[in-house]
Amino acid sequence: MILLLAFTIIGAGCKRKGIVSHNGAKDLISFKSIQGITYTEVARRMKNGLSFNDYGYQLEPQWKMSFISDDSARIYSPIKKQLINFPLSRGYDSIFNTARAWLKVKKMSKDSLVIEILKYKDGLIDVTGAQVYMILYADNYIKNTLHSDSTILRRPGRKDSIFISKLVAKANSNYKAAFAARQPVQLISKSPMVKVEQRKTEPTMENNFDTSDDYLDPTFDIVINKAYRDFYYSFSIYVDDKGNMIYRIPLVAFMEEGFKATYIKESQDIMNTYLKYFFKIIPGSTLGMSHASIISIHIKGITAAPKTDKHTTTKGQ
Repeated sequence: MILLLAFTIIGAGCKRKGIVSHNGAKDLISFKSIQGITYTEVARRMKNGLSFNDYGYQLEPQWKMSFISDDSARIYSPIKKQLINFPLSRGYDSIFNTARAWLKVKKMSKDSLVIEILKYKDGLIDVTGAQVYMILYADNYIKNTLHSDSTILRRPGRKDSIFISKLVAKANSNYKAAFAARQPVQLISKSPMVKVEQRKTEPTMENNFDTSDDYLDPTFDIVINKAYRDFYYSFSIYVDDKGNMIYRIPLVAFMEEGFKATYIKESQDIMNTYLKYFFKIIPGSTLGMSHASIISIHIKGITAAPKTDKHTTTKGQ
């Protein structure tokens, strides 16, 4: 109740510019005219029309939704793979809240919706917006008017391709201009003694089903069995467009500079031996273009050989 009261006060104190009229209701938004229509998000863009930023972060279209009433929305859950009902709270100036998100309707029709994502922090809503826009088309409009499907419509456009090609050229001429690869670096073990696993983010309601960290900060856990000694190091690496590795920085804090220098030297040696000899490295790429990017490594060396199942038989037994 306190949050809703604060929301009402904020809305009432703002100048009502760009209010979307909904059958004469210019204050509290109404979804009666589009109730029951299922919309699919086909694009998510910044104010400049791009879906990528300088760091390689891509705004992905993810939502599929319909409005059941003025206080209830149905939104697709990628986890349960079905539409789930969520309560909806309406505010002034076409602002509403549902599924843990504050949103503002910019345009609304039976064929399409344009919705702005609002910033929310410490109990306050920034009504100036994050200048990120969701474009949704009605499923019927996609099928019967555009004669297309959401997979095709969600593909990045020419403007994104031109922008990314410029970032690629810059990163490949200077690896320190590396940016996040939409298809991250792949580390493929060439030895049964070496195990690698990339950390994966589980999509949940708490993170709004956002798994972008998996490509913004690709992180790998590596175990080296029968190593020359027991060790554990954490560091980040530049991987260029040819798959070459260049040491970047350690990922631990140090109390003494002497220990830091030793740690860097030893972890560099690990990179230049185990990683380079025991892994096939496929560079990261974005929109089909390979480029320099950064990965994080947590590598553990174990002197003992991996334990095997005593019931396992070998070929020929």
